[in-house]
Amino acid sequence: MSTQRRLGRRLIQLYVGLVLYGASSALLVEAGLGLEPWNVLHQGLAELTGLTIGVVSIIVGAAVLLLWIPLRQRPGLGTVSNVFVIGIAMDGTLAAVPEVHALAARIPLLVGGIVLNGAATGLYIAARFGPGPRDGLMTGLHRRTGRSIRLMRTAVEIAVVATGFLLGGTIGVGTVLYAVSIGPLAQVFLRLFDVPSASDRSTVVAGGQPRRAILRR
Repeated sequence: MSTQRRLGRRLIQLYVGLVLYGASSALLVEAGLGLEPWNVLHQGLAELTGLTIGVVSIIVGAAVLLLWIPLRQRPGLGTVSNVFVIGIAMDGTLAAVPEVHALAARIPLLVGGIVLNGAATGLYIAARFGPGPRDGLMTGLHRRTGRSIRLMRTAVEIAVVATGFLLGGTIGVGTVLYAVSIGPLAQVFLRLFDVPSASDRSTVVAGGQPRRAILRR
């Protein structure tokens, strides 16, 4: 595969992955059976402020990105794109999808959202344009503190879920199902969508993409 074609494929993967990630998160919101950790916080803040969950996601993502400065993390194109594209896609999907009330419809919506989220994660991570701001926060804390990625992720996500729940975010069976399944799902899709490596490197790529660190649960 030529360098130009490889870059084109990676860019497509990045933005398709981010859009699908936002759409999958919206499906979990519509299912109403529990959200992934950070969206519990986003939903709680949305309830508190009256902003849409997508707008809150963008604001929180930008705030987390500022925390990269003392951690000396280096963002990539994917990092910055992550902040904006996911929130916009989430709000767009929520506006387009009708409300679902029957449990018989909400369960497949939940399962479909989780599987789609795993596929989206594999797509944008395999593109290798840098981790999302939240993932980069955890890897940055790992490097600065010497603590394990697992410990940093667990500590941050417990704090995020607890705060979001207190603010009115939704915790449920979907939160647990997401926690136990997203790692294996993302690993499968990461292998499926992996772009063959090349000796050349784009100037918009963040160095040291911590793929295993990001997916480790």
